[in-house]
Amino acid sequence: MNRRQVVKGLILTPLALALTLAGCGKEAPQQVTRTAGSSVPANAGTIGAAEKPDLKFGFIKLTDMAPLAVAYEKRFFEDEGLYVTLEAQANWKVLLDRVIDGQLDGAHMLAGQPLGATIGFGTKADIITAFSMDLNGNGITVSNAVWQDMKKNIPIAANGKPVHPIKANYLKPVVDAYKKAGKPFRMGMVFPVSTHNYELRYWLAAGGIHPGFYAPDRGDTSGQIKADALLSVTPPPQMPATMEAGTINGYCVGEPWNQQAVFKGIGVPVITDYEIWKNNPEKVFGVSRTWAEQNPNTHIRVMKAMIRAAKWLDENNNANRPEAVKMLSKPNYVGADEAVIANSMTGTFEYEKGDKRAVPDFNVFFRHNATYPYYSDAVWYLSQMRRWGQIPEAKPDSWYMDMAKQVYRPDIYAKAALALIAEGKMQAADFPDFARETGFKAPQTGFIDNITFDGSKPNAYLEQFKIGLKGQDKP
Repeated sequence: MNRRQVVKGLILTPLALALTLAGCGKEAPQQVTRTAGSSVPANAGTIGAAEKPDLKFGFIKLTDMAPLAVAYEKRFFEDEGLYVTLEAQANWKVLLDRVIDGQLDGAHMLAGQPLGATIGFGTKADIITAFSMDLNGNGITVSNAVWQDMKKNIPIAANGKPVHPIKANYLKPVVDAYKKAGKPFRMGMVFPVSTHNYELRYWLAAGGIHPGFYAPDRGDTSGQIKADALLSVTPPPQMPATMEAGTINGYCVGEPWNQQAVFKGIGVPVITDYEIWKNNPEKVFGVSRTWAEQNPNTHIRVMKAMIRAAKWLDENNNANRPEAVKMLSKPNYVGADEAVIANSMTGTFEYEKGDKRAVPDFNVFFRHNATYPYYSDAVWYLSQMRRWGQIPEAKPDSWYMDMAKQVYRPDIYAKAALALIAEGKMQAADFPDFARETGFKAPQTGFIDNITFDGSKPNAYLEQFKIGLKGQDKP
């Protein structure tokens, strides 16, 4: 007997038992939730059997795929009657294509991928997400040579260490010197609709460095129109080697590839995305709309398992992180040294060699309602797509709202959460109040340039930037 058969024979959760009894013609115990103020029907705690129990999910070798690894290793998927295969993918494009054509049932995705696909930037497809995988988790690293030039401009504290956060203002003289010498200044990011692209652009622009525009309506998808710094795509695991070879001068990527530069002695992480936008949304779990419509119970059960995994990763003040580090170091997951992964996963981050600082929220998987798919998060990504020309024409605020609601599905998330509460696996206090939740966070102020983001007013938000498209602007 294989593991699947053994598990099916031995594990029956209360919900699975109820479904089994129902299948035998016996009345299953009714599961209801009495969450105060919930706008979701009380019987939402009962979820039907999975339409498709055998599943294959894709991921990229980054530490923020952790909820998938944990849900598999702790058998949370199996608790839901799901038998999952996790498969690393070569790059983000391959991953998305395989979700679209059905080779993968779902995947760890860049938050911008479902939105980009839905609006037709790159591959056109209907992709949705009901689960945000994490907050924060990225950094910007520069080569040793750039760091030595950049460091001359950075204030130094009394302890002899650079004052943080390190703004792109300190990089600007270096970029200007490259331009004067007729040399391109190149930086890597992982994908055109990645958080990394938008965070890197945000940081550069806040320091007066133009990161370039896209013009898809004119066939220019380079993103380098009018650019001071030339940004291009590099797969995450290849970032350190590409920088070491001199092809790029720096990059923005998730972990462990910033810390890898420190361990290899080839570069210096200068800032984390937590310092660019405090508690920013990062990855999501994406599926095709067709798959979700054909497998609604399966989808909810996947969400339940991943919500439990996210909570496990953060509970008891990150007490489970050392165990998670051991999981992720396996070659079938991230495959980096435990020490490299632990540097960020256990609440610290090393900048210049020896300058290790406490960053307790560098990786957040459940705190701060990290797993909830907020419409306002989607609007922020769409606003950056407009800012840099991926959306080439002005759109009314209502368009941003409509796109957000097409792609982000808090209704599916709520069903999974309420089922977990009904089963006693989670508490109502673990989640937003679904009766009052609008899907829009209060205006956010934790940005490096001190600009406030109100997700309900995307066009007014865009008007605040000195660098970037707004109104009827064209690249």
